[in-house]
Amino acid sequence: MTTTLQAWGNSQGLRLPKTLLSALGLENGAVVEVELTPKRDAIIVKPSQVRSRVRGRHRIEDLVAAMPKGYKAAEFDWGTSGREVW
Repeated sequence: MTTTLQAWGNSQGLRLPKTLLSALGLENGAVVEVELTPKRDAIIVKPSQVRSRVRGRHRIEDLVAAMPKGYKAAEFDWGTSGREVW
């Protein structure tokens, strides 16, 4: 497979085909480790052992697990500060 480096802001980017990412079990937002081979003639990209966040956001499962036991949602009246009509 041949691909081209492309400028992305102040960096260079490399697009990886979906089939290659699927074979590694990677999807958009996955955390990967990037390193050079000892001879410095190739780049190795492999899945990280660190749990990834989905697209840089928190996972809902982690947020729910962090909620205190017995938590009950409540409404809060912020009042009005203009001509809002509800």
